[in-house]
Parts: sequence; structure tokens; C-alpha cells
Amino acid sequence: MDINSLHDLNRLRSAPQLRKSQIKKLLKELELNIQNADWITIGIMAPCDYDAIAALQSISKKYSSIIFRDLDSIHADGSVFLKGNQKTGNVYIRSENGLGEGILLTCQYNEDSKESFTFGPLPLDFFI
Repeated sequence: MDINSLHDLNRLRSAPQLRKSQIKKLLKELELNIQNADWITIGIMAPCDYDAIAALQSISKKYSSIIFRDLDSIHADGSVFLKGNQKTGNVYIRSENGLGEGILLTCQYNEDSKESFTFGPLPLDFFI
């Protein structure tokens, strides 16, 4: 599959396998959007809670300003959807079957005139 920009991911249900060169290019594009956002929300679709939490932690490790709390206390069985909000630090997780797999990252703005936009799905190991 030919993925040349973040917008190419929008039509996918699950994250594709990406070459290192694609990851490098998409990461550069994504970082520009993250820097211009006031905060981000992150949705993670994963086969289990461990994988979802590991993906979220990889984002926090890459970006020290993105911090989430109480990760040790969240748990869900089976396939999961995890949602993290950088502004509040809150993280929620729920069991949910039939989802794809990947990271959805939404850039949010304090001004109502700026429209938020979701990027992804990105592979669970995209930020490692």
C-alpha cells in the first residue's frame, strides 16, 4: 500500500505495515501538527490492554510534554479501545470487539475557530 502522507491513512480501518522511510516521513509531518496543537487526544485500538498501554507509553516517552496518569490502574479484557487526553492526563479503556488496530491521534485547539483533525491509524509501534 502506498502511504505518502498522514491523510493517506484516513481511509484505513487498521494501521498498515510501514517501511522505515515511510515512518520517518509521516513522523516529520505529524510532529509539525503536534507542535501547532494546544493538546492532543489519543485513541488506541489494540488486541489487549497491555499492547494499548505500551503504545501510549511510547508516545509519552517520545514527547515528554505528553503525560498520562494512573496507567497501572486501568484494565480491560480482550480487544480494547484506549483513550488518553493530554490536557487532563486522564486515560480510559474499554473492551471492544470488531475494531481495527492502531493509534488515532487528534490535534486539539483552544480556539473554536480551529478545527481538530485526527491522524491515523498509525501502527502500535510507530513511536518506538
